[in-house]
Amino acid sequence: MPQDPLFPTIRGGRLSRDALEWLIAKHTRVTAERCPTLHTKRITAHVLRHTNAMTLLQSDISTSVIALWLGHEQESTTRGYLHGDPRLKQRAIDRTTPPDTRPGRYRATDSLLAFLDNL
Repeated sequence: MPQDPLFPTIRGGRLSRDALEWLIAKHTRVTAERCPTLHTKRITAHVLRHTNAMTLLQSDISTSVIALWLGHEQESTTRGYLHGDPRLKQRAIDRTTPPDTRPGRYRATDSLLAFLDNL
């Protein structure tokens, strides 16, 4: 049913915030045994929520849909995620490339760089 919790307790109720954080910490410790780089990471419910939002953005899901998914009251709250990933910015720039040009970053020639160094 739609009102049922996504992550229920043993009794079928909603998990508390503390219980969710405890489960994340427990499973992070277990996973870190196979992936030692996790020992240096701080994994929390907020980090997982942010990662989910960024993954949705990278998949071209609109910020209005992500706002609904995350339960944000205003879409403007979700727009902050747009600033977090340079790949999103690069894709936006690539979409505005004039016709008959290759997308990508401009790379100055050695002679131009030498000229600028001598200014």
